[in-house]
Amino acid sequence: MGVRIPSEPVPTTPEPGQRPDPLLYHGVRVGILLGLAVITYALFPSAAAVDYPIFEIGSVATENVIAPFAYTVPKTQAELTAEREELAGSVKPSFVYLPAALDSSIDALDSTMAEIADSGQTNERGRVLAVQRAAVLHDLRLTPAEAEYLAIPTRRRAMQDAVRRVFSRWLSSGITTTSQLEGVRGDIILKRGAEERSVPVDSLLTFGSLLSRARQMHPDPNSSVGDALYLKLLSTFFRPTVALDRADTERRRQELRNTIDPNKYTVRSGEKIVGEHEVVGRAEFEKMRALHESMQARSGGERAVSRIVGGILYNALVLAIFGIAVVLFRPQLYDSLRALALFALVFLLVLGGSAITAHLQPVHPELVPVALAAIILSLMFDPRISMIAAMILAVLVGGQSVFRGTNALFLNLVGGAAAALSARVLLRREQAYQYVLVISVAYLFAALAIGLTLGWTAGEIARSSALGVVNGAVSVIVAVFLIPLAERVTGTTTHLTLIEYSDLNRPLLKRLSLEAPGTYAHTIAMANLVEAACTAIGANGLLGRVGTYYHDIGKLNRPQYFAENQAGGRNPHDKLNPGTSASIIRDHIREGLALASEHHLPAAITAFIPEHHGTGQITYFLERAKERDGLPRNAEIFAYPGPIPQTAETAICMLADGVEASVRVLADPTPGKIREVIDHIVRQRIEQGQLANAPLTLQQLDVVKDQFARVLAGMYHNRIDYPAASGGVTSEFASV
Repeated sequence: MGVRIPSEPVPTTPEPGQRPDPLLYHGVRVGILLGLAVITYALFPSAAAVDYPIFEIGSVATENVIAPFAYTVPKTQAELTAEREELAGSVKPSFVYLPAALDSSIDALDSTMAEIADSGQTNERGRVLAVQRAAVLHDLRLTPAEAEYLAIPTRRRAMQDAVRRVFSRWLSSGITTTSQLEGVRGDIILKRGAEERSVPVDSLLTFGSLLSRARQMHPDPNSSVGDALYLKLLSTFFRPTVALDRADTERRRQELRNTIDPNKYTVRSGEKIVGEHEVVGRAEFEKMRALHESMQARSGGERAVSRIVGGILYNALVLAIFGIAVVLFRPQLYDSLRALALFALVFLLVLGGSAITAHLQPVHPELVPVALAAIILSLMFDPRISMIAAMILAVLVGGQSVFRGTNALFLNLVGGAAAALSARVLLRREQAYQYVLVISVAYLFAALAIGLTLGWTAGEIARSSALGVVNGAVSVIVAVFLIPLAERVTGTTTHLTLIEYSDLNRPLLKRLSLEAPGTYAHTIAMANLVEAACTAIGANGLLGRVGTYYHDIGKLNRPQYFAENQAGGRNPHDKLNPGTSASIIRDHIREGLALASEHHLPAAITAFIPEHHGTGQITYFLERAKERDGLPRNAEIFAYPGPIPQTAETAICMLADGVEASVRVLADPTPGKIREVIDHIVRQRIEQGQLANAPLTLQQLDVVKDQFARVLAGMYHNRIDYPAASGGVTSEFASV
């Protein structure tokens, strides 16, 4: 199972005068619950559960949805605009005949030719320049050859008469430009005076048609100069007599746009929107959403007091179920405000992610991060409480209006349960891949179950599964990233943290091995005992080992004052009085706590420093003091400050400390003698009351003793004598 290591001991029953005020105690916790309920309503302001459901497209309705009143389903602005423009595009463009354009063309031609005729000069060069200057005044630019051509009166009159005849004959029937017809297809409306008629757009003549017909009236087709001049005059003085009437065309289009009904559906009172067990189509979905919005408006909207109270009450009741489960199954977590704060923060994280998901269109319930909460809570506490939290979150989110009628409840129940059960403990990085795989498979089967039930296509099932895989992968990554923060919030230490602190190359342990090698050897031997015993009774073996590594770090300040570090039999205590010696021994607890604080050791590991001695007496120096001065007045300096062990792990560490040190004293540590020492130490600690607060039963203590005996027998087993003749070492070894 996962690691659940509280920073503080599980609260014992307080004395009657020490019980907290029940009103304040429970009031704070109810306040957290109500705060969560209010925030949930703020994230999902539509009242949950009480509205008519909105089943998603393709799902099977679980109940009849009947319109309680008449209402309309408006088209979206995009739909309305598209429909209006489609209808407006069917309007025939309006073209109008402009008779004044013919007169304008002929007048411009005649005035230009008159100017040219009046610009006569005596010499030939003078005539050409004069013709060019006169033509420029009317936007007609002539080459010298063309100017010389027009300077001849007979040619000029012939050219003028030909252009006049072309304009009079064809402009009067209606000529337009190619640019006016760009994008126009089919029929048009042609207006000539008060008359309007529909004609094919192909029946309109363009300037190109005019040029091809004008060829038959060419005054000088055999002259290249005359041909170019003829085309130039036609182009310069042409004025279209048929033009697009943009204002009238737009007016006609707007009239058609105004005929479009802004409503897609009109639902009558009592009309069945969708029946139970019927598949929901797009029309039914849009009618249900419009009904939801109409009910919001009729009841005063989201700010209606009754809806606000009802929505918050719904959220509070769902959350209260989780609160009751915590009280029943994990009362120590209910006692810890830090643990409750983590629950609240994790719930808010999921609700915030769900609110973001709710804004996606269409809604994808596969992306609701319930799996994220399940992973964090499972790694921080245990799978059972994580499973309950995942179920509550699935119900809470699935009950919100935006998710009702979707598969949010089922998908998140499956995904959350898979996450809670798979994420039991994280010891290795590759386990994260296992979590992602399990969660992904869970979402795959959930999507398959729903898809087969609702008749989804293979693509829809694959898309839903892919979103579940994304959810699982992101949830695991984010959970691993947030676990250290969660540990700080709750003071809880996970397996990952313990593994980090189990590294024997960490600064404190490295110092211990170099500066206090005897203590280090004692520590390693103890760690083997503690881990074996903890694992055997179902306690946390890793915590027991790591906590034991650090239990004696206080000896680093003065290692020479502790017997295991004294080489050659030299003992500095021989020159001190018993009280001073006892103070030095006692101070290794205080100094160890100072080092733990300096190096930021987790509280669960730090607890081993004071609790492994509890409030036991420093008997060696107490007895010396008695021999010297009788019973000392300040007897408290001959006892450790405590507290006594509060957890199974620290209690086992205390027992292992006494057993390991005592067995070293034995001259012949046979299995029988080792067992006698173990029984003696355990019995002594029980009689001294050192195990009063430790959650250990007598049966578990028997298991602990068996494990101690097994490990110590292996450490002190007899070895065979290797023949001295071959360089071996015997029990009677003597160097020469």
